[in-house]
Amino acid sequence: MSSGTASPHVVEDLLGVVRLLSDGSVVRGDESVLMPAGPFADVPGVQWKDVVYDATRGLKVRLYRPPLAASAQGKKLPVLVYFHGGGYCIGAYDQPMFHAACQRFAAELAAIVLSVQYRLAPEHRLPVAIEDGAAFISWLSHQAALEPWLAESADFRRMFVSGVSAGANLAHHVVVQIASGQTSLGPLRLAGYVLFSAFFGSVERMATESDPPAGVSLTVDTSDQLWRMALPVGATRDHPLANPFGPDSPSLEPMALPPALIVAPQVDVLYGHVLRYAKTLQEMGKAVELAEFKGQKHGFSVTQCGEAKVELIRILKRFVQQVK
Repeated sequence: MSSGTASPHVVEDLLGVVRLLSDGSVVRGDESVLMPAGPFADVPGVQWKDVVYDATRGLKVRLYRPPLAASAQGKKLPVLVYFHGGGYCIGAYDQPMFHAACQRFAAELAAIVLSVQYRLAPEHRLPVAIEDGAAFISWLSHQAALEPWLAESADFRRMFVSGVSAGANLAHHVVVQIASGQTSLGPLRLAGYVLFSAFFGSVERMATESDPPAGVSLTVDTSDQLWRMALPVGATRDHPLANPFGPDSPSLEPMALPPALIVAPQVDVLYGHVLRYAKTLQEMGKAVELAEFKGQKHGFSVTQCGEAKVELIRILKRFVQQVK
């Protein structure tokens, strides 16, 4: 005999690993089935450790320092804040591909790298992840002189905010909050920011969405689904957190944005959005370097090795070194 109460049913199934049910509950599976097989080798000499930056929520940051940090003889190193990708719905700061990428950044750039954990949707819809990113910056402004590795090795006058995919979107919004005065840096200085394969959207389709390049790793359908699961319920892709140039988005023109390095792989349905972002900022007179990578897919900075990765590291290193 029926009780009259229907059982919850699946309303969103993200690649078989995140299922959103009709009652708002979320069932998570094993994300490792979506990750590149690797192997992701450790970089010799790079040290790392986890530190809690939000004790209430148990959020952590993984600190990396290169081999030369201990023997730098008082010379401080630039700081790269890094937000992982995953469409705001999957991914973690300690997953092997992000861990390996941050080790390499630390070694190749001779920098302190800070890989930040943040809460995921749909359990925690946007703007929660942005709030976590801003909370980390606030924590950092107070802990820079207290955490031993940072006090010994970090030059917080040369701090860069970066991220890949959704992490690049998060980095953009953290930079905007800093530039608009919503987030205080205290003694820190934001020298620049870097967006790898940025995850932006809009109701209007870009050409690379209407006619996707062959062989894309992120499809339009999956991108749309990620936005449905990450944005506030009922929001469209013109929401300010998806579309930086949407009808309700704050104008970036009056903001004193730091120099930006925008990395755009061409085999990506989001390529059009990334190009629009770089071009619009350039038209506003902002300092923007656009690095396009022919034949590379979304997120290649963490999923692939080879010549493109070597070139990416070279460009990133030059950017970090030339920005004062």
